[in-house]
Amino acid sequence: MSPITIRRRTAAALTAALLVPLAACGKSDDKKAAADPTPEPKAVNLTVLAASSLTDVFKTAGEAYQKSHPGTKITFSFAGSQELAAQVKQGAPADALVTADTKTMDGLKAETGDATIIAKNRLVIAAGKANPFKIDELKDLADTKIKVVLAAPEVPVGRYSKQILDAQKIEVKPVSQEPNVRAVLSKVELGEADAGLVYKTDSAKSGDKVVAVDIPDEQNAVASYPAATLKQSKNATDAAAFVAWLSTPEAQKILQDAGFQKA
Repeated sequence: MSPITIRRRTAAALTAALLVPLAACGKSDDKKAAADPTPEPKAVNLTVLAASSLTDVFKTAGEAYQKSHPGTKITFSFAGSQELAAQVKQGAPADALVTADTKTMDGLKAETGDATIIAKNRLVIAAGKANPFKIDELKDLADTKIKVVLAAPEVPVGRYSKQILDAQKIEVKPVSQEPNVRAVLSKVELGEADAGLVYKTDSAKSGDKVVAVDIPDEQNAVASYPAATLKQSKNATDAAAFVAWLSTPEAQKILQDAGFQKA
């Protein structure tokens, strides 16, 4: 065999030896790609406008939703329902809306998708620490010695308050009318008022700062919380997914653990 032939065969053998690990590497990469086909979740930022009385529970719900929906971040904007409605009508950038009454939501049908009731609530009397005036029923709020604070009548909780007081023919002259339920509660907590009408779920968060006095069902009002997507949303599919999730067993448990009633 000539030296040239020997050199050629040696070069061919070396080339084949080099190609084997490369081929094996290619097969390994192919197997790895086949075993891990899941793409990175897309990043989604949702803005949800929500009634003030949902402040605490929605923070918990938002964390739970983000955990089960990687890549999704939810930012909540809390205010009185009437303020939220004004924001929607002014075109504020948001994806979903949850109000504390159906009346406000019904007034936004041109701006929202179909609404779904996700929870209910009831009113209680929030009396000052240790309840010094011994308030134990609605008619006690008519006592002029007691400083009572209510939400403004255009606010859902203010409208519910007027409804139950009028039904019992109880005249109350509030020392102030506040823009949302949290403001009413704050006045009582700080001692700037002796009592106020708030949602049961809000009073529960005050600890011993207030005394919650239950109102009998026959004298009370039921607050319904509808949720809907906003037509102006740039994340329509993801917004609809979040609204639908609010009716799932996971979300309902979070709401009911916080004191909200089943929808």
